[in-house]
Amino acid sequence: MRGTLAQVRSFNRPVRLLLVNQLTINIGFYMLMPYLATYLTDDLGLAVWVAGLVLGVRNLSQQGMFLLGGSLADRVGYKPMILAGLVLRTAGFGLLGLVQTVPALIVASALTGLAGALFNPAARAYLAQEAGERKVEAFAVFNVFYQCGILIGPIIGLLLQAAAFQMTCLVAAGLFGLLAAAQAKALPARPGNPRARLLKVWREVAGNRPFLLFAVVMTGSYVLNFQIYLSLPIEARRAAGGELGVALLFALSGGLAAFGQVRLTQWVKERWEPEQAMGRGLWLMGASFLPLVVPLPPAATLAAVLLTALLLTLGTMILYPFEMATVARFGGDHLVGTYYGCYNTISGLGIAAGNLAIGAALDAARSLTLPALPWWTLLSLGWACAAVLFTLSRTGQFRQEPAASQ
Repeated sequence: MRGTLAQVRSFNRPVRLLLVNQLTINIGFYMLMPYLATYLTDDLGLAVWVAGLVLGVRNLSQQGMFLLGGSLADRVGYKPMILAGLVLRTAGFGLLGLVQTVPALIVASALTGLAGALFNPAARAYLAQEAGERKVEAFAVFNVFYQCGILIGPIIGLLLQAAAFQMTCLVAAGLFGLLAAAQAKALPARPGNPRARLLKVWREVAGNRPFLLFAVVMTGSYVLNFQIYLSLPIEARRAAGGELGVALLFALSGGLAAFGQVRLTQWVKERWEPEQAMGRGLWLMGASFLPLVVPLPPAATLAAVLLTALLLTLGTMILYPFEMATVARFGGDHLVGTYYGCYNTISGLGIAAGNLAIGAALDAARSLTLPALPWWTLLSLGWACAAVLFTLSRTGQFRQEPAASQ
């Protein structure tokens, strides 16, 4: 951890502020969102499909607006979009704690999703710009703060649940409001590029075939990583007979990323090229599901799930900083927000499609008595995407010139 703190101090003030910004955003988000579905169904008595609709609206409004949010960040500047997103998240979370009708809940959910579409691409583009040639190191530290927020947020939310879910919503809204006020005062403004007209830059992105290939291939990594929240908790809960297995799963995954990311990234950067790091990280993410392909008794199954989570997290840690730096390089100096926004939209669509497929594989595994089917599917996905990534590297796709100024 001492090395991480030294790395943080080595960056300039805007980068350090952006790290604190992301930590606080994740604390506020994860102190509320893991408990929202239970609140909607148990406390408000809504049907499960209505709860799914409310949650789906949040995801749709975020994924669907990422490209617009990133392009606006390039055009008007990163700070205004970060602040707009924080204000919208404050309003959305506040509404979730105050309203109980379905239309109002849908509006609140949409606001929270739109907020993410505004500040996420802007924050990452701002970080990439300020980091300069140290993008890989900056995103490694960024992931530490990101994971710490995921670890801390649910604990605070659980403590607040003893009072009421509405209290959790209002505390989270207050946290975002305070963050918005602090960032308005402390975060330096950076000029946007008024010449970055939306339709023009979108055509440029749509015509960048190497970037689109990279984004599509990398959706595989997001589908694999999302299993930390989908298939692995299901398997851990089944093996442990309760929530202890799930708690161990998240503690292992989040703790490893929070405490090992910076040192691992430094080790990888000294030995591998960025293309090698991304391909090998993706290969390891696929290979992480090997421990689950052999049927095991419950006690051994839990150990296999935790080993899978460990290897999956390691693969993600290897991949993530180089992946983010690559997207920034595609965006050049003036379209980084647009490229991050487009990349997030593509990955979001990939996650949705991938989760449908994995969910179907989980159901088929039970009905056909083929318990290894989901794990072989995930392993094959990871290795196929890694193979394509290595092929793109060998054919020179990563040497594509960055986007030109608009």
